Amino acid sequence: MNSARSDIVVASGAVVACSTPTARRRFADDAYSSWFDRFSLAVPSQIHARRELNATEVTNRGLLGDRAYALVDSADGKVASAKNPRKWPRLFDCRAALADVPRTGAKPPPVRITLPDGNIVTSEQPGLNEILSKVLTREVKLSASPDVRTATAEEYWPDIEGLDHRDTVTDFGLPEGTFFDCALVHLLSTATLDRLRGLYPLGRFEVRRFRPNMVVETASGDRDFAENAWIGQVLAIGDAVRLSITGPCPRCVMTTLPQADLPKDAGILRTAAQHNRANVGVYASVLQGGKVRRGDSVRVE
Repeated sequence: MNSARSDIVVASGAVVACSTPTARRRFADDAYSSWFDRFSLAVPSQIHARRELNATEVTNRGLLGDRAYALVDSADGKVASAKNPRKWPRLFDCRAALADVPRTGAKPPPVRITLPDGNIVTSEQPGLNEILSKVLTREVKLSASPDVRTATAEEYWPDIEGLDHRDTVTDFGLPEGTFFDCALVHLLSTATLDRLRGLYPLGRFEVRRFRPNMVVETASGDRDFAENAWIGQVLAIGDAVRLSITGPCPRCVMTTLPQADLPKDAGILRTAAQHNRANVGVYASVLQGGKVRRGDSVRVE
């Protein structure tokens, strides 16, 4: 795939790259809802709310504004995460989004959180931690930076063959000084989604189940786990951005959980485990940041 051009789609704070002569890209809102994938509310941490973006900035700490906030368990100091739905069953019932566009070099904007009953709270209002603690039935605090050098979170492993663990909970460390799960950037190709749909037609393999920072739209008819070939390579996006593809993205129980109109479906994770070692997408580090825009080309160097 050297020098192959790709279409790029930025979804949920993610960029999508494709291997086609024409390049187009969608931006989604995980870049501005920066804590959804971290705890199950809806900023790219573990909460849900997505919108497409026309442009965003890639920094040496990932997409600007991504994972800017997290909820921290006051009892054990661990970051709240929908990866352990038994402990945090209501995280996916919340929604969150940054109140304004993040700016380079500035503090992250306040975050707005829509609670399960529809009420909206903000990070600036008094008593926020008490409100969130009541909703989640655990004492929590909203944090804009880890209290320790390396924060930790928990992950529940369902009883599915092919996973590293089964029916147990394990701890995992977050990248130093951040609220990211394992890496600063997460990419997913449309080819992988199409491949999984072909393997399990009854499953709804939608981008929002996997919450990538970038969605790479591959050439028409490409139905394979395209990202596997990028590992160890450099992905060039537009004129400036260069990402080092560091490894596969192992999937977790979050992909199986119900959210909005998506049903609970263990077959989503089971299919990935059976056919691609439970990996869907890849992780990347930032070699060179810059602006990414809808329509930028993407190529593997």
